[in-house]
Amino acid sequence: MEFIIKISQFLLSLSLLIVLHELGHFIPAKLFKTKVEKFYLFFDVKFSLFKKKIGETVYGIGWLPLGGYVKIAGMIDESMDKEAMAKPPQPWEFRSKPAWQRLIIMLGGVTVNFILAYFIYVALSFTYGDTDVTTDSMKDGYWIENQLLLDVGFKTGDKIVAINGEKVSTYSEVRKNIVNGENYSIIRDGEQKEIVLPEDFLGQLSSAERENGTFRLRIPFMVGTVPDTSINKGVDIKTGDILLSVNDEKIKYFDQVAANIEKYKNESVKVTFLREDKKIERTLKVSEKGKFEVGLATHNSRFADLGYFDIIHKDYTFLESFGGGVDKFKEQVSDYFGQLGKIFTPSTGAYKGVGGFKAIFDVFPDQWIWQDFWSLTAFLSIMLGILNLLPIPALDGGHVMFLLYEMISGRKPSEKFLERAQMVGFFILIALVLFANGNDIFKAISN
Repeated sequence: MEFIIKISQFLLSLSLLIVLHELGHFIPAKLFKTKVEKFYLFFDVKFSLFKKKIGETVYGIGWLPLGGYVKIAGMIDESMDKEAMAKPPQPWEFRSKPAWQRLIIMLGGVTVNFILAYFIYVALSFTYGDTDVTTDSMKDGYWIENQLLLDVGFKTGDKIVAINGEKVSTYSEVRKNIVNGENYSIIRDGEQKEIVLPEDFLGQLSSAERENGTFRLRIPFMVGTVPDTSINKGVDIKTGDILLSVNDEKIKYFDQVAANIEKYKNESVKVTFLREDKKIERTLKVSEKGKFEVGLATHNSRFADLGYFDIIHKDYTFLESFGGGVDKFKEQVSDYFGQLGKIFTPSTGAYKGVGGFKAIFDVFPDQWIWQDFWSLTAFLSIMLGILNLLPIPALDGGHVMFLLYEMISGRKPSEKFLERAQMVGFFILIALVLFANGNDIFKAISN
């Protein structure tokens, strides 16, 4: 069931982004009376799952979910239709249109991507507002279990006060800066220390297992589920019970539990739980692996009520949400350009983290939460827009590059040159796709 939820979100988001991107090319092409021969979701190599001709355009769904396309008459694209291009230009063809019209047609897809992302952020701001955890309220710092972070000098309990010299005030600022952060100012045992990450930190992080996350909120041991296979099945503990002590030793955070019960393997211990507002005592067994075999639950609003940290929430009026959308859009665009900068700097090793379709699939949660779905779709829309602007022939950015050259120089590149450039760009794209998806396969095997 979890797989079905993830794949459904993945396909819905991808389909929405592809259709709207191609619609961004389709609409201005039609406005400028340019013939559009095909409009496809996914690629129809050899055959289509569905197709129907309406007017002069064939609309369809291909079987290969690697993207989508519109085939515009008289345009050198991935179809490499040399036979059509060998004929004299016709008034309804792309190549017969003025350069400024061709530029608008080519920029239409990424424009729609950016507009879509912006309005999603506007809707999210108005519907959900912003919720975050203040760093000042996290009195005992972060839970750090990731071995790579431990190796570079972090410890559980560290409070992060600044990243790259900029003060951080919320948990989300810490999490999003894991990509661009290089110098961390922390407070440990009342003293300020500096931790400088190695240049290839992102490469190491990309190669490491992700199960232990990075900087995590320190939360209490709250009972989630007790599996039927648990050695404590049948004990009167309920979802929402919070562990307070083990054999009279106080337990405040989940990360303290493992070390505390390690010494009680194959024994029984007396534990105290907080159930709603009352303390209850129970006896639990500790497995031979030093575990209670009880699932963990999270409930940040309850943790905030109990004083573990402070949650701040900001609501937006309808008009304010447009400003909130601008802030979120600018922040994501800036962050993504920062990530690209790292990826194209080999010494950082960030290229090792480049992923393909599996990596995109993995970012979707195994529960259908509309806020998360639309947040991820907005980010992917920005990513698709920026990547399509890269000056690689076969991408929108490659076409734009040649069009700008034509508009500035007054000379149009020959169709033979454009055909060759398109072929080179196609092979570059294939290489990038193979590299990204190969990274996914390599990491799956390694882990």
